[in-house]
Amino acid sequence: MHKISIMVIVVFAMFMVGCAGTSGTAGTNFVKLETNQLVYGSDTPQSIKQKLGKSYGEQIFTRNGRQFKWVMFRYADSGGETGYKGVIAKRVQRFYFYKDKLVGHEFTSTWPVDSTDFDELKVGDIKIGTTTIQQVVELIGKPGGEFIYPLVKNELEKAKVYLYQHTKSSAFTTKYYQKMIIVSYDQNGIVTDVESIQNDGGR
Repeated sequence: MHKISIMVIVVFAMFMVGCAGTSGTAGTNFVKLETNQLVYGSDTPQSIKQKLGKSYGEQIFTRNGRQFKWVMFRYADSGGETGYKGVIAKRVQRFYFYKDKLVGHEFTSTWPVDSTDFDELKVGDIKIGTTTIQQVVELIGKPGGEFIYPLVKNELEKAKVYLYQHTKSSAFTTKYYQKMIIVSYDQNGIVTDVESIQNDGGR
């Protein structure tokens, strides 16, 4: 089985949680870019900014001996409606680059129009070596992101990314929740690995 580093995933997720706003608005409202609007191996940080505008944050990180860069776009409104009691309305899209070429992206949102919430219990129905990536999409829904090599270890594989995070704020506490699933698959569309992470700071 081929696995994506859990440490890298946790670091990314912690940053996204830490950026959650608890009052007013933060960032610039944007419409997410779909996978078919992106060109892997060609899009650059500059071309993504031309499509979405000013980024909310950027950072360099090292993984598997290689240096990557991410560029993040984020919008949050504590007064927005989400359909979940106490949950802040927020959307975040992050793009990953290797040598300034796009190699992955992920998206999370609590806004009803593009919510990325999914049923993590269905992951147990995915069978490595048998289930196809199309069956995964039919089972869990449309993924919010995708990784290619070298964000995935095997040059001949890709991964679909499911990510959901929310922030709950009250007069006395702020609690965070996240869940993430990364499903790797080979050239034949067969699932080779499933990485699942859930951090519950209070749902």
